[in-house]
Amino acid sequence: FHEFLEPFNLSQNQLAQDIGVSPRRINEIIHGKRSITADTALRLARYFQMSPQFWMGLQMDYELDLEKDRLAGILARDVKIMPIKKCA
Repeated sequence: FHEFLEPFNLSQNQLAQDIGVSPRRINEIIHGKRSITADTALRLARYFQMSPQFWMGLQMDYELDLEKDRLAGILARDVKIMPIKKCA
Protein backbone atom coordinates (compact mmCIF):
# COMPACT_ATOMS: atom_id res chain seq x y z
CA PHE A 1 0.00 0.00 0.00
CA HIS A 2 2.90 2.34 0.71
CA GLU A 3 3.96 2.01 -2.92
CA PHE A 4 0.82 3.92 -3.86
CA LEU A 5 1.28 6.70 -1.33
CA GLU A 6 4.99 7.51 -1.58
CA PRO A 7 5.30 8.26 -5.33
CA PHE A 8 2.50 10.80 -5.03
CA ASN A 9 3.79 12.21 -1.74
CA LEU A 10 0.38 11.29 -0.37
CA SER A 11 -0.26 10.96 3.35
CA GLN A 12 -2.67 8.50 4.88
CA ASN A 13 -4.77 11.43 6.07
CA GLN A 14 -4.93 13.01 2.63
CA LEU A 15 -5.89 9.72 0.98
CA ALA A 16 -8.59 9.14 3.58
CA GLN A 17 -9.98 12.62 3.04
CA ASP A 18 -9.86 12.29 -0.75
CA ILE A 19 -11.75 8.97 -0.80
CA GLY A 20 -14.19 9.84 1.97
CA VAL A 21 -13.14 7.40 4.70
CA SER A 22 -11.62 7.81 8.14
CA PRO A 23 -7.84 8.10 8.48
CA ARG A 24 -8.07 5.22 10.93
CA ARG A 25 -9.42 2.92 8.20
CA ILE A 26 -6.44 3.66 5.93
CA ASN A 27 -3.97 3.27 8.80
CA GLU A 28 -5.45 -0.07 9.83
CA ILE A 29 -5.38 -1.37 6.25
CA ILE A 30 -1.74 -0.37 5.90
CA HIS A 31 -0.82 -2.12 9.15
CA GLY A 32 -2.77 -5.30 8.34
CA LYS A 33 -5.36 -4.74 11.05
CA ARG A 34 -8.26 -4.26 8.63
CA SER A 35 -9.14 -5.79 5.29
CA ILE A 36 -9.78 -3.94 2.08
CA THR A 37 -13.55 -4.22 1.72
CA ALA A 38 -15.51 -3.92 -1.51
CA ASP A 39 -16.45 -0.39 -0.43
CA THR A 40 -12.82 0.60 0.05
CA ALA A 41 -11.77 -1.16 -3.17
CA LEU A 42 -14.33 0.82 -5.16
CA ARG A 43 -13.17 4.09 -3.61
CA LEU A 44 -9.48 3.33 -4.20
CA ALA A 45 -10.21 2.19 -7.75
CA ARG A 46 -11.91 5.44 -8.62
CA TYR A 47 -9.24 7.54 -6.93
CA PHE A 48 -6.24 5.81 -8.52
CA GLN A 49 -8.10 5.06 -11.79
CA MET A 50 -7.60 1.33 -11.43
CA SER A 51 -9.99 -1.59 -11.24
CA PRO A 52 -11.65 -2.56 -7.96
CA GLN A 53 -10.59 -6.12 -8.76
CA PHE A 54 -6.97 -5.04 -8.41
CA TRP A 55 -7.56 -3.87 -4.85
CA MET A 56 -9.63 -6.93 -3.92
CA GLY A 57 -6.90 -9.09 -5.46
CA LEU A 58 -4.28 -7.46 -3.24
CA GLN A 59 -6.41 -8.29 -0.21
CA MET A 60 -6.94 -11.87 -1.36
CA ASP A 61 -3.20 -12.37 -2.00
CA TYR A 62 -2.39 -10.98 1.44
CA GLU A 63 -4.90 -13.27 3.16
CA LEU A 64 -3.65 -16.33 1.25
CA ASP A 65 -0.05 -15.57 2.24
CA LEU A 66 -1.06 -15.28 5.89
CA GLU A 67 -2.94 -18.57 5.79
CA LYS A 68 -0.11 -20.38 3.98
CA ASP A 69 2.23 -19.40 6.78
CA ARG A 70 -0.30 -20.29 9.47
CA LEU A 71 -1.15 -23.68 7.96
CA ALA A 72 2.38 -24.59 6.86
CA GLY A 73 2.59 -28.15 8.20
CA ILE A 74 -1.08 -28.66 8.98
CA LEU A 75 -2.24 -29.08 5.39
CA ALA A 76 0.39 -31.69 4.57
CA ARG A 77 -0.54 -33.60 7.71
CA ASP A 78 -4.34 -33.31 7.63
CA VAL A 79 -5.43 -33.01 4.00
CA LYS A 80 -5.10 -35.91 1.61
CA ILE A 81 -4.49 -35.42 -2.08
CA MET A 82 -7.21 -36.87 -4.26
CA PRO A 83 -5.86 -39.80 -6.24
CA ILE A 84 -6.18 -39.38 -9.97
CA LYS A 85 -7.13 -42.57 -11.72
CA LYS A 86 -5.66 -43.15 -15.13
CA CYS A 87 -8.12 -43.86 -17.90
CA ALA A 88 -7.52 -47.10 -19.74
